[in-house]
Order: sequence, then C-alpha cells, then structure tokens
Amino acid sequence: MYIGDLHIHSRYSRATSKDCTPEYLDLWARRKGIHIVGTGDFTHPAWREELSEKLEAAEDGLYVLKKEYRIRDGEIPGEVIPRFVVTGEISSIYKKSGRVRKVHSLILLPGLEDAGRIAGKLGQIGNVQSDGRPILGLDCRDLLEIILELCPRAIYVPAHIWTPHFSLFGAFSGFDTVEECFEDLTPYIHALETGLSSDPPMNWRVSALDSYQLISNSDAHSPGKLGREANLFEIPLSYDGLFRAIQTGSGLAGTIEFFPEEGKYHMDGHRKCSLCLTPDDTRKYNGICPVCGRKITIGVSHRIEDLADRPEGYVREGAKSFESLMPLAEVIGASVGRSAAGVKVQREYQRMLSELGPEFEILRNIPPDEIRSVAGDRVAEGICRLRKGEVERIPGFDGEYGVIRLGGLL
Repeated sequence: MYIGDLHIHSRYSRATSKDCTPEYLDLWARRKGIHIVGTGDFTHPAWREELSEKLEAAEDGLYVLKKEYRIRDGEIPGEVIPRFVVTGEISSIYKKSGRVRKVHSLILLPGLEDAGRIAGKLGQIGNVQSDGRPILGLDCRDLLEIILELCPRAIYVPAHIWTPHFSLFGAFSGFDTVEECFEDLTPYIHALETGLSSDPPMNWRVSALDSYQLISNSDAHSPGKLGREANLFEIPLSYDGLFRAIQTGSGLAGTIEFFPEEGKYHMDGHRKCSLCLTPDDTRKYNGICPVCGRKITIGVSHRIEDLADRPEGYVREGAKSFESLMPLAEVIGASVGRSAAGVKVQREYQRMLSELGPEFEILRNIPPDEIRSVAGDRVAEGICRLRKGEVERIPGFDGEYGVIRLGGLL
C-alpha cells in the first residue's frame, strides 16, 4: 500500500513557506510516511530548473531526491524513500455563459519534459513566471484540450471542487455540473479532488458524481502540512500505476481525510463578524450577514445540499474506503495540554518517530500497547479515540479553520 499526496505547492507560489523546497518536501514526506508526493508548480521555470537539478529519475514517470540533497535528522524505523511525480495547479479566471468563472485545476504529468512543453505553450497565453500557481484567462475546457494535445498521458483533475471562490462547483464562481464546464471534453475528466471541507459521504449524496473517482490531497503550502489529506494506492510504483488508479479506480484503495468540519469553508458564515451559520440560517437571512449587511460566504455543506439528490447518510455502492485523521502533533498536544507547535510537543513528536516509525504508521497501524510503551497512556488513548472517530467537531467557516478536539483530552 502506498500513500500519495499529489497536490502541493513550492515556495514559488504565493503565501507559501520558504521551506517548500525539494529537500524539505522529501524530509517531511519521510516523517509522515508518504511514498509519492507531487512536485507542485510545474509551470514555474525556476522551480522546474531546481527540480531538474535536485531530482533524478526513479521508476517510470517518478523521481527521487538525489542523496546529496537529503536532510538527515535522525533515523525513523520503516522510513520510506519518497518518490516525486510532476504536478501543478492552474487557476482559470474567465467569463462563460454571462458569468465570471474561477476554477482551479490539478494536473499530473509523466515527466519534466512534458512539463516544459506545456509551460511553454501556457506561457504564450499568460504569465507563468510570477506565481507557481499561474492565473490564466483560459476556459477550463480549452486548458484541458491543450494539456491533452501536448501530453495524452496527462491526468487532469478539477481541484478542491467545492471551495466557494475557486472551484468547479464553487458557490460564487463555479458551475452546477461537470458538463457545463468541460462541454464536449467532459469524457476526459475521470476524477475529482474533494477538498478539505468535504469528505466522501458528503460527495456520495450527489449522484452526478458517481462515475468519478474521488481523490484527496493536502494542497500544502508548507512541508509540515503534507498528508493532511492523501490517497491510498495499491499499484505498481510508477506513473502508469497512478494513471490507472486515478482514471479508472483500479488500484485506488481509498483516501485519508481531514474531518470536514475542520476545513475552513465547511459551514456558511462571515469571519469578520465571527458568525458561523447553518444553510437554514443563511436562507433565513437571505444570504446577508445580519451583523454588517454584507454577503455571507456560502460553505461547502450548503453547496452540497443545493446539488444533492440523496439524503445524508447515503452510502455509494462500491465506494472506496476512507479514514479521518488529525496530525500526530495535535494528538500529542491534546494529551499534555500544550500547543501542537510548542517545543515540548515537537520534541515528543520527533521521539515517537524515532522509536515507532513514520506518522501515518503511528496514527493508523501501530498497536495501542506499543504506542503506550513509548508515549504513555494519554497519547495512546488519544490515538485510539481518533481511530474510532470519537472527536468533538467545531466547524470552520469563511476562511476560518474549524477545530477538532479529542474528548476529554483538549
């Protein structure tokens, strides 16, 4: 079983950490236990140059960090050697059917040569040098056509499809169907990225999505955020294996999810007024904030409710499995009553990795007694509760992340 996080960003994207380099992405993928990580930002020339310098070819369509660039900060039992796959996100802002559309797309490619060729073409259309996630005034249907013409083995996935402002089904700038967006090229869309503010059961309520593979990725803007969502693959370690899994579902075993309430657009609301609302509340107020009179941001839960034709609790036949997790440092912090980012928690985090293995192994697989022998009763109990889904959920809204609490520990 391989864990893959395919949607991330480099330091060349806006609002990202300076540590989003191949070295630190490799380091954190090893800490997390992620086998396949996207490069992100393949359209940016300086990033492609850095990738070409620091990565070397591994299996078909995959790369590995050269040994001379690898950061060593202690041994981790069962440590993985992460593979990189060429990926990038493109922001399309354009007018269609009388409305401005803002849709983000995730693209996977079989190699850096393909990335250079596609970036060259897109550079004739817009600026691909100022931001790792370029903004192009290009219809998504036309973007898909260009990608497929230049690289038929490319994988095109609408990104974080429910995000209010920049997504396929976004409440403010998206579409109501995949067909509205991609028209005659809709048959070339095989997978959708569900985003941090939704999980598979929410998406199962929309029957129009039944024919698509549902994938999850972190969209990380710093290396430490890798794996907050990810995919589980049972495939040959190769681009072709990824291609089949994402396009057909063969080898896509499931996903690792945020609790959707933790996502920053799960519920409706207005952050400036500290107002979190249910869809019914929003309708009652006619979409206008009762505090300041400005427009309420429509959250993912509301948007899915609008398009759903199935009740809550519906289980899609043949659906892939999924697990909802929270970061290990947050579990440790809950157990000791400290911030997950604090020195003591980070020291304990590193100790657990050095004695037990990568983070995902600890969160998902290592027996509680083994965890208890290293980290004590409270951390072991927290992980057990997490595995059972015994958490308190305070939903996020309008760009404000939600909070997930382990009952009795936070």
